[in-house]
Amino acid sequence: MRVNITLACTETGDRNYITKKNKRNNPERLELKKYSPRLKRYTLHRETK
Repeated sequence: MRVNITLACTETGDRNYITKKNKRNNPERLELKKYSPRLKRYTLHRETK
């Protein structure tokens, strides 16, 4: 049930991170505060396809 997902920055659109999640426990899209190298600060990153 664990799948690889890509996290994209909501401000720049850059796809900076790849992680895994359990689809059974988290069916909705994952949102995390992660570091954006282009902006040099922490921004919201959202799960993309």
